[in-house]
Amino acid sequence: MARPTVTLAVVGIDHDHIFGMLTNMLAAGATVARWWSADSAVARRFAAAFPALERVDDRRRILEDPGVQMILTSAVASERAAIALEAMAHGKDVMADKPGCTTLAQLAELRAAVARTGRIWTVDFSERFEVPAVVKAEELVAAGAIGRVIQTLGLGPHRQRLASRPEWFFRRESYGGILTDIGSHQIDQFLHFTGSTEVEIVHAHVENTTRPEHPGFQDFGEMTLRGDRGHGYIRVDWFTPDALPVWGDGRLFLLGEAGTIELRKYTDIGRGGSGSHLFLVNAARNEHIDCTDVPLTYFRRLVADVVERSETAVAQAHTFRTMEIALRAQMLAEGDSGAGQGRGCPPAPHGVPFGGR
Repeated sequence: MARPTVTLAVVGIDHDHIFGMLTNMLAAGATVARWWSADSAVARRFAAAFPALERVDDRRRILEDPGVQMILTSAVASERAAIALEAMAHGKDVMADKPGCTTLAQLAELRAAVARTGRIWTVDFSERFEVPAVVKAEELVAAGAIGRVIQTLGLGPHRQRLASRPEWFFRRESYGGILTDIGSHQIDQFLHFTGSTEVEIVHAHVENTTRPEHPGFQDFGEMTLRGDRGHGYIRVDWFTPDALPVWGDGRLFLLGEAGTIELRKYTDIGRGGSGSHLFLVNAARNEHIDCTDVPLTYFRRLVADVVERSETAVAQAHTFRTMEIALRAQMLAEGDSGAGQGRGCPPAPHGVPFGGR
């Protein structure tokens, strides 16, 4: 049987994540029709990397093309929801770079659009979907290697590279805040590995300690989550030291009832180079697993979902829930009294509880 395929187009390019999004979809069997973007440094690099792809001067040529089934976007974070809404209104499924939206109002519009159109709105949480060690961890957890996951501890450090960052990177209203932005990666993993669907945001904090010249920038964030099936601690920051050979020493620790898993996603610190490493300890095993060659699953499943109208890559409810927790944690960290409002869940004295659907 032939492998299913979909025809993609790209609308809005302002973040480098588009390269991983598109490259992985192509590897999964997708084809690309054309692309559109306002001018940006990333769009210019994209044009150089994919010189054979047609660039159009009006995105309506993409949206009104019935042959295009799916839109990818890595536009400015605050603009991704509008692009997704427009695409779904034209009958297209959407993969957005994270964060998929930057406000609860945008999220509500996206929920309504998915319900109204039946289209797929997915967010490429690349710190799970593009990391072979996470795929291996999923296999091991599903096989019972560490028992039920009690807690996740996610660390998402990033290198600032301020000289190459666009102006919108420093505007709070444009990137959404550090917990909304890179914190959403870690929330996705907490929900996925614990299986929690009811979550209380016990603690959330953000700060800008190093860049007073950019008052909208946040270089540190943390949150503590209490789910109905597990606990989570998350720390994200922009403090990756220059000597590290990769952009960040991303880690994920899974504490299970019968063992532990540590993921060193991008490098094994102190040993040089890159890689995708997993360390497993349980009653019978104490080992390091090199996961470099473990195949990714999200992208090929997503291609099949678009063709078959299924939900195997990631549940739509999971994507909504991830972004809602990220947005409410950001609001709580910034002292917004409305962080716990909405969907019938008033703020609690010591946190923000709410359920997801």
